Amino acid sequence: MARKLKVFVVPAGFSDAYVAAPSRKAALAAWGSEHDLFARGIAQEVTDPALTAEPLAKPGEVIKRSRGTTAEQIAALPAAPARAAKAPEHAPRKRANAGGGAAKRAVSRSRAPEPKPAPPPKPTSDALAAAEQALAELEASYRDADAELTVRQHALDRERRDLDAQHTRETAASSAALATERSRYDAAMARWRKARAAG
Repeated sequence: MARKLKVFVVPAGFSDAYVAAPSRKAALAAWGSEHDLFARGIAQEVTDPALTAEPLAKPGEVIKRSRGTTAEQIAALPAAPARAAKAPEHAPRKRANAGGGAAKRAVSRSRAPEPKPAPPPKPTSDALAAAEQALAELEASYRDADAELTVRQHALDRERRDLDAQHTRETAASSAALATERSRYDAAMARWRKARAAG
C-alpha cells in the first residue's frame, strides 16, 4: 500500500521549493540535499490546502513559487560594493590579486541572509477542553440520576414495608373472622343434624 504523501517546503533564494513526498528523507532527495534541512529548522511540512494542491498533483516534482514581487526582491538585494581602484600598471600582480580577494569577501559579507521559515502555529487546546467538559457533564448527569433513583428506591422501600405490615394485619383479622364463622357454621350444622334425626 502506497504511503500517504505529505508536502514539504524549503526556501530557495527568493522562492520557496515545494515537494510532495512520502517522507522527509524523500523530500531531501528531491531537493538534492545531503544535509538534514529539517533538523536545522530550514525545511518544514506544509498543511495549507492552498499551498499543497499543486505539489500533491505532481508527486516528487519540485514546485518553486516566487516569494514576493519582483520589485520587492530587487529592493531586498544587497547594495553593490564599490569598485576597487585600478592598480597602477607597475604595481605587482600579487597585490592586485589580494585586493580582488578582499572585494569578494566584502560581497560575501554583505549578502542578505535567507529568511527563516515561519514557525508552526501553536497547537490549540479547544478540542481537549471540549472533551473534558463533555466528560464532566456526563459525570454530573450520572450523579443527579443516581441520587434521584436512590430517593425513589427509599420511597419504594417504605411503601413495601407499609404494604407488608398492612397485609399482615388484615390477614390476621380476616383469618380470625374466618375461624369465627367456621365455628358458628359447624355448630349450626350440628344442631340441624340433631333436629333432623329426632324428627
